Amino acid sequence: MRFSKRKLQDVPVKNSSEIESNNLKESLEENFKSIQGIFKMDIDFSNKNFQIGGSIPAVAIFISSLVNKEIINRDIIKPLQEKEKETFINIEKGFLLKWLLEDVLSHSDGKIAPNFQTLLDGLLNGKTIVLIEGYKKALILDSFKPEKRGIQQPETERVVRGPRDGFIEQMQTNIALLRYRLPVPEFRVEQMEVGKKTKTKLSVCYLENIVNQELVEEVKKRLRNIHIDRILDAGYVEQFIEDNPKSPFPQVQNTERPDKAVGNILEGRVAIIVGGSPFVLIVPAIFNQFYQTSEDYNERFLITSIIRIIRFMALIFSLTFSSFYITVLSYHPEMIPAKFVVAASSGRAGVPFPVVVEVLLMEIAMEILREATVRMPQQVGGALSIVGVLVIGQAAVMAGFVSPITVVIIALSTIGSFATPSYNAANAFRLLRFPLIILSGCFGLLGLATGLIFIINHMLSLRSFGVQYLAPVTPGNYQGFKDSIIRAPLRWLSERPAQLHPQNSKRVAPGLKNGPTNPLQGNKGGNDDE
Repeated sequence: MRFSKRKLQDVPVKNSSEIESNNLKESLEENFKSIQGIFKMDIDFSNKNFQIGGSIPAVAIFISSLVNKEIINRDIIKPLQEKEKETFINIEKGFLLKWLLEDVLSHSDGKIAPNFQTLLDGLLNGKTIVLIEGYKKALILDSFKPEKRGIQQPETERVVRGPRDGFIEQMQTNIALLRYRLPVPEFRVEQMEVGKKTKTKLSVCYLENIVNQELVEEVKKRLRNIHIDRILDAGYVEQFIEDNPKSPFPQVQNTERPDKAVGNILEGRVAIIVGGSPFVLIVPAIFNQFYQTSEDYNERFLITSIIRIIRFMALIFSLTFSSFYITVLSYHPEMIPAKFVVAASSGRAGVPFPVVVEVLLMEIAMEILREATVRMPQQVGGALSIVGVLVIGQAAVMAGFVSPITVVIIALSTIGSFATPSYNAANAFRLLRFPLIILSGCFGLLGLATGLIFIINHMLSLRSFGVQYLAPVTPGNYQGFKDSIIRAPLRWLSERPAQLHPQNSKRVAPGLKNGPTNPLQGNKGGNDDE
């Protein structure tokens, strides 16, 4: 019987839930009708009728927008069509599918599907389905054609010295970037699926001989407990697995850099790759990680330590400078040195607002400009930020709405927030500036101190997968201090972070901790001129 697509145009549309739990039938026409009824309205639903060995009717079904048609024609349909009819004589019917999969389609990655649910899942993931007349099972063959962009340096984590590759939206490419840097058999990549509608693939990556297995089980447990219809980016997963979702501080680190992800995996952490997202999640995360960069380990330790201290000071500076300015000017003018009293008082002459209102207005204006710069096209955003700050700041001073000193203070506070490498951590401190400004305007130095105490106390209470957020400060750990605010020489970083409780705590061989030798010092070798 010649299988004809033309006879199947007037097929009643069925809901996928009506057939996905059913088994396949021996009739090729009935099986095709059931699948076509689901995808009848989709323009990318395609099929190709052919005969295996010129005698057995079959049909290849695929979603044309997801597959590589060249693979289908060359590696699937052509080998099945060209197989001689005589070769089927000695093959029992129950072993035909297995024989086709293992011997005829030797270049295709596939399996045998027993029911409609498996067929639909494969079809929607870029597989080609081969239905054969007289069989209650079908072949599922890989023909997926991923659309992906090139591997480029991440825009959000640029470095001067370091690798230039970054994660992209394709999971297999991201796994390959990690395996390239971790060519060891202990590197594990376990796949999961989250999202009832999107069915987003997740990969949990870790080193089996280093990571604490309880941490791995906890990560997988939290991922399995995600019940939502969609996962469109790694940010969705981050919000479901963090310990305290109400906190402004991030408790899961994200990165676009493979070298940074590998460095954390080697310390005993777990990386989570989310399909369709260029950001890889790293757990557990502590506060120290958010002002450190991968470039810190590529430079000499003295330079890196100074830069880290500057970053940390800029972080504190951006959080408290505006509030401290309000406190001193409104409640404690005696703290201003005598040489600056005249400049401070003359600068505020004619300003109609209190200091706290003045600072709040300028902070809100800066946040609006920052948000507008991020959302505008790249060609316009840079010009908007420069012109906006210069024009608005100068106009506000000339009009007498704000004092020149306030503009300088707000500018320095904003620039300090840009020194934080982590965008989400910088956002937390940006938002916390506003309650501190209000507290300082209402209660002075007491309000500022109370606000800082609340922030520190909240950070002390935070956990990330059971790890204290402010480790190694609390609980105190001497080894941890070597790689926190400062970065000790690599020879001294002999142990992995203790708070992660890794199976193997040593990461530097004892011989590497010794200093270099000088083989040429006092060398009595012969003269080259002799």
